[in-house]
Amino acid sequence: MRCNYLIMRPETYPANSLALFLKKHRIATLPDLKKTLGTQVNSTLFRKLKELSYVTSYSHRGRFYTLDEIARFDELGLWSFRSVWFSRHGTLVSTVEALVDGSEAGYYAKELENVVHVEVKVPLLKLVGERRVHRKVVSGLYLYLSQDSRLREEQLATRRLHDAEPPGLGVGAGLRVFPDELKAAIILFFSLLDEKQRRLYAGLESLKLGHGGDRKISDLLGMDVGTVATGRQDLLRQDFEVERVRRAGAGRKPVEKKRRRSSRRSKKS
Repeated sequence: MRCNYLIMRPETYPANSLALFLKKHRIATLPDLKKTLGTQVNSTLFRKLKELSYVTSYSHRGRFYTLDEIARFDELGLWSFRSVWFSRHGTLVSTVEALVDGSEAGYYAKELENVVHVEVKVPLLKLVGERRVHRKVVSGLYLYLSQDSRLREEQLATRRLHDAEPPGLGVGAGLRVFPDELKAAIILFFSLLDEKQRRLYAGLESLKLGHGGDRKISDLLGMDVGTVATGRQDLLRQDFEVERVRRAGAGRKPVEKKRRRSSRRSKKS
């Protein structure tokens, strides 16, 4: 007696179909991706997405997906498409932590919201509660700072410079811009300095700009971004020696010498 067995092949779902769909539409929701793949099983879908290296949005309750190769993250690690926001750091909590830790002057909650374009109250409370972010009252508001004490002191020093700057030189912390006339003046003054003075001056202008200042000043002055960062850190730590700028004997004459010359002239006359 012969038995015929029907051999069932396991159903396959090509990840390439997801890649093509996302490259065409840039972002997609879970139902869209399930339909494209031809499955209703979440585990199957995420297994295929993992093969492609995907990113979930931190806005819109994480409803949207894209691929790493599609996202064009900026210097803060953020990217948006049709008002949907994604982060190189992953979730909103991780993104807020990375931004605060990497900032040069810390962030007030409103400043952070202007950067990430979503509310950050809940993530900040979570991070403070877990001691992943430090907060301090500055000018009557909570300023969120790095948990690392050394970095925190540098951030506070930079924030004091920010708060002392008159308004009108920028559009918010970390987003300040220079007018063309001021750019020309900075470049001219920079050209008159020696190497050490250039590094410190570049660091000073970077401090005024706040987050991203090292890169902006590097591009403006044609300096290595690491050199700008070193100048900024030297200023904050006051880690430099004040040298004589004038040559010996230069500058105004001492008052005593002036009096002697004056008395000699009067005797001759």
